[in-house]
Amino acid sequence: MRKLSRNKKETGEIAKIFLDKILNKKVPKGARVVGLYGNLGAGKTAFVKAIAKHLAVKEVVNSPTFVIIKRYPIPERVRYGAGPIKKSELKTLFHLDAYRLKNEHELLTLGWEEIIKDDANLVFIEWPENVEKVMPRQSSNVHIAHEKGTRRSLKLS
Repeated sequence: MRKLSRNKKETGEIAKIFLDKILNKKVPKGARVVGLYGNLGAGKTAFVKAIAKHLAVKEVVNSPTFVIIKRYPIPERVRYGAGPIKKSELKTLFHLDAYRLKNEHELLTLGWEEIIKDDANLVFIEWPENVEKVMPRQSSNVHIAHEKGTRRSLKLS
């Protein structure tokens, strides 16, 4: 599915559609993992911020470029859009940035296997192409590209 965003509000709406899609998707055991592709400044972190907002994450979501992994607790009860509050099966949102990693081994030393093993985790990883050998086969993907002006093209799969 391809979507065009003209601003952060529209990116937030697209993030909501994507979140609903991945939460309703049957996945084998383990975390739901999303690879975020795009050039520097494309809007990968802005997309994760929008996801975090929809999950009612209370902490400020920032780029994990220098710390590589950021972990955010997801409240037990989450309101999705205008719908009712429901108990979330997710407990933790992980936001990773593999830009500075030299290879998959560096990610493995940071506890990657434990993170993706847990059904209660939702994982977004920027620059997954740098660690593609350890990305789960069932991962979803978001490709973000600059368009004219402030517009972004988002390809969701």
